[in-house]
Amino acid sequence: MALVDLRGQAKLKSPTAMVKHLNEFSLDLRFSAGVWFFSPGGGRFHDSYLDRKLTMEETMELAAGLKPYGLCGLEAHYPNEVSEDNFDLWRSFIQDTGLKLVMLAPFIFYDRQFEWGALSSPLPKARKAAIRRTVETLQMCKRLDVEIAVTWPGIDGYENPFGIDLASARRRFCEGLAEAMDAVPGVRVAEEPKPYEPRGHILYGTTAEGLLMGLRTESLLTDPKNTKLLDQGHAMVCLNPEVGHVHMGYEDLPCSLSLILEHGRLAHTHWNSQPLGNYDQDLNVGVVSPEQTEAALYVLKMHGYGGYFGLDLNPERMPVRQALLNCMDAMRAMNDRIDSLDHEAIVWATNHPDKARGYIEAALIRARYPRAKGLSPMVRLER
Repeated sequence: MALVDLRGQAKLKSPTAMVKHLNEFSLDLRFSAGVWFFSPGGGRFHDSYLDRKLTMEETMELAAGLKPYGLCGLEAHYPNEVSEDNFDLWRSFIQDTGLKLVMLAPFIFYDRQFEWGALSSPLPKARKAAIRRTVETLQMCKRLDVEIAVTWPGIDGYENPFGIDLASARRRFCEGLAEAMDAVPGVRVAEEPKPYEPRGHILYGTTAEGLLMGLRTESLLTDPKNTKLLDQGHAMVCLNPEVGHVHMGYEDLPCSLSLILEHGRLAHTHWNSQPLGNYDQDLNVGVVSPEQTEAALYVLKMHGYGGYFGLDLNPERMPVRQALLNCMDAMRAMNDRIDSLDHEAIVWATNHPDKARGYIEAALIRARYPRAKGLSPMVRLER
């Protein structure tokens, strides 16, 4: 299993080089989807709207039927969706369909044993169980040729911060993750920040906190294979930002993505839409704040992102097939729109804002509404 080279993400470009890059590079929209939402269950306030839960075989069949529309892979958790018990099923699915298992996450946020945290737990038995499950997940990544393992510290956090030794909790988390990674060296891990829910406050819940966690965990790695990759400039602990989680924390999506890319740590992405703050809704892409999605795609284009576009949805009132088609169509439409822009003019305007007042906004209005009539004359750049 070769490590995907992310080092080019961090390369800064001159305005001239940026224009050349934007004109020549287009995002490859390789979509993946989490098997967990193919037959969504009920929530806290209502029952499931499906007659029955899909089997894994039915989920795989549904996913395979979406391959012609751009679905390239699936995502899952270990051990509840991928395990030793269904290893042969997954291996056959990958071989027969050409779809990949793109990401595997250790399921260390739901079980009763993790009531007081998983990798950060102050209880030795629970923490050891979380480390063991993370090790088993990384081992399964190697067996099924999965590029990244995503860790989500959903149960690592607190409600009442009074008296909690938060520094020790963060240290335990990083040490536990490093221990697992050294037990199965060479597998990249990506943390998925989320500020809250299910805990009142989740450790490493924002983009900046996730970056700090990655740096600290890497400093604790000791296996020669891992340290060699670090010495070569590869990031071993990266991020998997989700649009909804970023907006739950009132972060600006393109700014957060650019920060991760600047450090060469964008290993994977999760897409949906979400109002600022609020509970985690996992709405279809573009339903809320489509302008944030467009700006985020343009940032990825600027940095040459080559990873997957994972769809993480909650299609309670829509067939999952249609939800996936809508999201893939929305992102294709947005990507076509940003590709069609005058990149030279945009780069010039961002570098000469005093001579391009209102240009980018005017250009986006015309790109988003190409059939609009009676618009004012287009802003002229004073080049």
